[in-house]
Amino acid sequence: MPELDHTEYQALEPEIDRARVRQMWHLLEPLHAVLYYAPEAFDEAATLGFDVEERWPSYFAWRAAPLGALGAQRVTSAFYSFSPHMVAQHIPKAWTVARPERILDSRLTAVDRTYRALFGKHIEAPALTEAAQLARTAAESADTAGRPLAAANAVLPWPKSPHLIFWQAATILREQRGDGHLAALLAARLDPVESLVSFAAIGAAPAERFESRGWSSAEWTSARERLTARGLLDPSGVATDDGHRLRDEVEHRTDILAAGPWTALGPDRTARLADLLGDFWLTVITSGLLPSENTLGIGKI
Repeated sequence: MPELDHTEYQALEPEIDRARVRQMWHLLEPLHAVLYYAPEAFDEAATLGFDVEERWPSYFAWRAAPLGALGAQRVTSAFYSFSPHMVAQHIPKAWTVARPERILDSRLTAVDRTYRALFGKHIEAPALTEAAQLARTAAESADTAGRPLAAANAVLPWPKSPHLIFWQAATILREQRGDGHLAALLAARLDPVESLVSFAAIGAAPAERFESRGWSSAEWTSARERLTARGLLDPSGVATDDGHRLRDEVEHRTDILAAGPWTALGPDRTARLADLLGDFWLTVITSGLLPSENTLGIGKI
């Protein structure tokens, strides 16, 4: 199977503003992901009975609950870059602590408390109400075929409060992009651990940052050897020119697959949403809740 051809995909989707697509991801991701780090969310998880000494028990519960009470293998397939052994430590154990339906109710409570703590009186601001309307319009246009996490969130009932509508829309949109990213990795013939090794190799984040995904040293080394044999890494583990090109193609394809909601929303309304989100994004980024280094390489100012 040949590697991806950048010019081929440019020709297929010449009208897509990739810079805008990526900007929307950069804006929405922290506003979604703050759930996994906020003390209010840990409080809610503890009330359900989850261990909150580390973030992973609640992370897997919050994120996998829309899929229903699935087993470890099916959740691993959707989460992709996590070691199956790590997923199995938390799934299906999570469903013995609380059923997915209860977790989803608590998830919205956690978001409500988190957003109120972060945004204060601005939670009722017209800007957030308008942003929620625009984000929901984009999310409702998202194609969820072949995108299990996006589809699972898309069928949940919409909450009534604008800030919760916004968070749910942001979640659908980030999972739609994430599911498409997995398709791009598969097309590039990067298996779960190779996807992390190749990403670290281009300097996106230190390799140590990816240790949280549960892969052993032997698995990481084996992946490096496979990528080196493909000419994607040099003997020191740094990406070659071909390695950089392949990761560029993965990101290009990911952007193309994530563009649908923004194409449907249109350039003017997408630009308006980006403007509306600026202050809320800045509040989250400067809150100190998110790690200064992350495996996505976004959310830095």
